[in-house]
Amino acid sequence: MITIYGSSLSPFVRKTMAFAGEKGVEVELKPTGMPDHSPEFLEASPFKKMPAMRDGDFVLADSSAIIHYLEAKFPDPPLIPSEPKARGKVIWFDEFSDTIMAACGAKMFFNRIVAPRFLGRAGDEEAAIAAERDELPPILDYIEKVAPDAGRFLVGDTITLADISVASPFANLEHLCVEIDPTRHPRTKAYVESILGRPSFSHWVEREKALLAREPA
Repeated sequence: MITIYGSSLSPFVRKTMAFAGEKGVEVELKPTGMPDHSPEFLEASPFKKMPAMRDGDFVLADSSAIIHYLEAKFPDPPLIPSEPKARGKVIWFDEFSDTIMAACGAKMFFNRIVAPRFLGRAGDEEAAIAAERDELPPILDYIEKVAPDAGRFLVGDTITLADISVASPFANLEHLCVEIDPTRHPRTKAYVESILGRPSFSHWVEREKALLAREPA
């Protein structure tokens, strides 16, 4: 069985697990402690970035690298189109999520949840406030322009990596109790709910909610 190392609280790990779920590929998520990582994780990810993967004696790090590996090894159903324009759009949305969305979300999630809860130190609340105030609205405005109707998809007629990548960070916003304004971003709200409601995502999001509901150790 393929092993994924990390925590699904990371949008990159959650994206990878959801991608595998949509593929119907059975993978095992093995948590790795932070900052004390397991030797197995460090072998697969020498720079300590989540997720990492082991498939037999083959190891790999980075969500996009792992996802392209899974797509090549398990081509059906295809989640990265072969048609050039569709593939280009899918890769754009994946990159948009991994860079622009992730940079904003990390400032909020790290400082409000990861630092105080898992690292035992105060986060930078001013940085979190600034990200939510200045960086998040333009991101939501953009998604509102491109979001399809609820039940439909960003690229083509079936779910692709584009939907998985864009939806994943919204679970972290939900954990932070950051709500999408249904009057300003109604299409975004309906679209995100439809993707995160899929079994490939909802399984992990519910587990994350249960984890965060526990009292810190």
